[in-house]
Amino acid sequence: MLALDGTHLNSHALDFACWLGTLTGSKITGVFLTDSAAEQRLAIAGKGNVLYGDGWVYKCSKADRKKGIIEKNISIFKATCEKNGNRCNVHNDDGDPAKEIIIESRYADILIIEAGTCFSKKFDGIPTGLVKKVLTEAECPVIIAPETFDAIDEIIFTYDGSKSSMFAIKQFCYLFPALDDKKVSLVQVVEDDPATEDERQRLSQWLSSHYSSIGYISLLGDAENELVTLLVKKKNVFVVMGAYGRNSFSQYFKHSRAECLIETVSQAMFIAHR
Repeated sequence: MLALDGTHLNSHALDFACWLGTLTGSKITGVFLTDSAAEQRLAIAGKGNVLYGDGWVYKCSKADRKKGIIEKNISIFKATCEKNGNRCNVHNDDGDPAKEIIIESRYADILIIEAGTCFSKKFDGIPTGLVKKVLTEAECPVIIAPETFDAIDEIIFTYDGSKSSMFAIKQFCYLFPALDDKKVSLVQVVEDDPATEDERQRLSQWLSSHYSSIGYISLLGDAENELVTLLVKKKNVFVVMGAYGRNSFSQYFKHSRAECLIETVSQAMFIAHR
């Protein structure tokens, strides 16, 4: 499932969704979002629309223009999917965008969204408030779409020893078995001591049953800085992490440095929570 602002089609996110659809043989559902309630609030505030009593009427020219843009974007979406050999369908969701996405996520295997998705006229950072809410409450794994996409050469599993990080690794592995030939780097994020030898052996054994090329990286001390430093140097990678907003590791995403990571690291990020 690809969540899109109905009036602003992100071609890079669409290209990435088509690649995933081809990789997994999956149908792509384009969710085209609009927020008429927000527009009504602007109208009541007297910003460019005609008011009649307690209701409001959108200026026809503006409404028609918006409808035309959405229809054009849907046509581009369908044509792009067809060109890439992807099956697709379209949902038009008009309402609170975050709420609509979260409801849709219950019936999706994967939700793809751009980090800057926002329906507010006021910039609220990257990731936006809407995306943070989706990451916290989505009922399926979420992928932050890469800014640009060429290929995936490496998978980076971030692991902090928690159940949630292992859950995310398993979800990624089960959803994308076709990536089993890619290079894998297990990045162990720890504040104190690294994992015990027994734990490392168990994890290595599990990974080796799914992937053939595995490397290990331990980040000690200020794991946040080290993780940012590692990821900004990477290209064509898929970053996997667990439990946004649910455990000590994911608390890091509440800080400005983590938001800077999502803004700075232009790679695809897979985020899952139990």
